[in-house]
Amino acid sequence: LRIMATEAKIDPTVSKVPDWVKAENFVDVLKESVNGFSKIKSLKANSGSAAGENYATVMLRVNIEIELEDGKEKSISYMLKVPHQLDIAPMMMIQNNMFEAERLMYQKVVPEMEQLYRDVGVDVNFGAKSYEVKSATTEYILLEDLAPRGFKNTNRLEGLDQIHTESALRKLSQWHAASAVRVATKGAYPENLMVGFYTEQNRAMMVEMNKHLSQNFLQCCATYDGNEEYLEQVKALQPRIQDEVYKMVKIDPNEFNALNHGDFWSNNMMYSHDSFGKIKEIYLVDFQLPKFGSIAQDLYYFLLSSTKFEDKLTKFDYYIKFYHESLVEHLKLLKYSKVIPSLRDIHLSLFKNGLWGYITATSVMSGILLDPTESANVENFLSDSNEGNDFKNLLYSNPRYRKHIQAVLPWLLNRGALD
Repeated sequence: LRIMATEAKIDPTVSKVPDWVKAENFVDVLKESVNGFSKIKSLKANSGSAAGENYATVMLRVNIEIELEDGKEKSISYMLKVPHQLDIAPMMMIQNNMFEAERLMYQKVVPEMEQLYRDVGVDVNFGAKSYEVKSATTEYILLEDLAPRGFKNTNRLEGLDQIHTESALRKLSQWHAASAVRVATKGAYPENLMVGFYTEQNRAMMVEMNKHLSQNFLQCCATYDGNEEYLEQVKALQPRIQDEVYKMVKIDPNEFNALNHGDFWSNNMMYSHDSFGKIKEIYLVDFQLPKFGSIAQDLYYFLLSSTKFEDKLTKFDYYIKFYHESLVEHLKLLKYSKVIPSLRDIHLSLFKNGLWGYITATSVMSGILLDPTESANVENFLSDSNEGNDFKNLLYSNPRYRKHIQAVLPWLLNRGALD
């Protein structure tokens, strides 16, 4: 979710656990997912993510104690994503769009992409299993809890090393390849995946909601070391950034296009390792912001937001080459019928769509590099209160972010991304 700000009055006493999250509504899910299930003994829902780890929705871990048919007891857990209970029209619209898209992804799109690989004899899994709760009375996504299978997030503050970055890029290339093949053989995805959140109806709202955050960034940008090199261009870019984004998201049929994950950063991937620390598997989570178009969006978003500082710029071109080689491998495996993009084509797309780099550096990268704090919540992103402004200034002024952004902005400038 692009971090946004607007005036809001938040009731901190609102419960994050919907009323329908109770034992009887999970019986069918347990029958489907647990062999020998007999009955539920207890159910408890707790927060599934710490402050600063998730902003766009509420993540809950549902812990259920069950009894099996043989009389043994067992603990089962699921991850439940539900909306923030905020009576704010823009936030409600954003969440409704995200849940609609993610439900489509889990129910149809991801299984379809995985089936493309099974059809050529390769087992590729992109994420957790999803389940349906028939009695739910709010928007929701219910998923298997990957933690008992050994999956966990990496340390977002440290950033991914080369091995973990390559693993993520390989999975991303498999994702992009399957989605491109699907469109080439079956036609376009539904409109909400082709356009994403960037509809004309949403344009005015996005301009207003991003205005305050831009002001906070410019204030902090004026304090960065070496800012005289790029500050004027950054200032000139702000009034027209939404117009430029809307130009950029239009699909160019002459370019290689795929379904962007749209929120491809380190907390939205989980790794499992063997006893020697070697990566066994990587799964993706949060399929709530997909957008078909230039793969430059996912590549900038991931490589600038989630790699370790020492590698972020020095290995950028190497990582693009690694991604390209894996993309070509999987496009060929899936018998892609159109022209396979060259490495040069990918780089041309990155230069053409360089604004994604700036958007990443001034939005998601700031949240990723912020130390855990109780002020890191959706209320402070949305609020124009003193607390909200203090939080947004902290995003852009903390030493870790300053270190990264002071390197990234000159790099983007030299690539023409601020033009």
